[in-house]
Amino acid sequence: MAMLSDPSTLASDTFDALAAIAQDESGLQLVPEKRLMVQSRLKPRLRALRLPSFESYVSHVRSETGQPELRHMISALTTNVTQFFREKHHFDLLTDRLLPILERKVAQGERVRIWSAGCSRGQEPYSIAMHLLNALPALADTDFRILATDIDPRVVSFARTGQYDAKEVSAVPKVLADAFLRPVADSDQFEMDDLVKRHITFKELNLMHPWPMRGRFDAIFCRNVVIYFKSETQDVLWPRFASALQPEGLLFLGHSERIGEAAQFGLKNIGTTTYALETGCMTRSNHS
Repeated sequence: MAMLSDPSTLASDTFDALAAIAQDESGLQLVPEKRLMVQSRLKPRLRALRLPSFESYVSHVRSETGQPELRHMISALTTNVTQFFREKHHFDLLTDRLLPILERKVAQGERVRIWSAGCSRGQEPYSIAMHLLNALPALADTDFRILATDIDPRVVSFARTGQYDAKEVSAVPKVLADAFLRPVADSDQFEMDDLVKRHITFKELNLMHPWPMRGRFDAIFCRNVVIYFKSETQDVLWPRFASALQPEGLLFLGHSERIGEAAQFGLKNIGTTTYALETGCMTRSNHS
């Protein structure tokens, strides 16, 4: 007698259906080699929803009543690996290229805006804030805001707490740790000082959906995010990022990410995985 297939096993055709849903919803590219990973990460969602099989899960997320589950699905499939002050050369460029511009803006009473797109558990935006507040203390009393967004509501919620264990904050330079980190009583946790927290707004945002922001940014960090996207999806994002930059703004990507033919998107490479608008290029904002 033929054995029945295990309903908790993700068949190839069902994987293809889930991959297509993930691509449409978030731009996430799932190659066939990731099938077992997807199976492992989504099994808890089947149990939570009391669904008997992956086929029924696909039907659920395709239905109108299953739309809220899409957030949980993408959250389960995305990897949130980050650390404080990752890729030091980007912070060096912040000092060398952006700090003089920010000093001028502060002197003129202009606002400063930075976007951490794909902020994960918050280490990136907190690192940016600590670095800039230490280099330019006057920012603390100006209209200085960092928008930190991620598609995963779980990591956004965690990031808002601003609390990390001792091992995680060990990557923070001592001078910054002394200035901006506070020990949490009766624990091995440290919390970001309110001076840092008040300049950061955490929001859930899907990069593939319309962006609600109206103003332009002095810097955009989108590191280790687009590496999971198809090249066609990346090419849709590059002009959107360009249109969201101030004339002297900078776009920072992850260590394995590059913009091929950056000039066609109005951008130019100015350093390791760092881009700026081409001189005289001001693309029309299309991210609202």
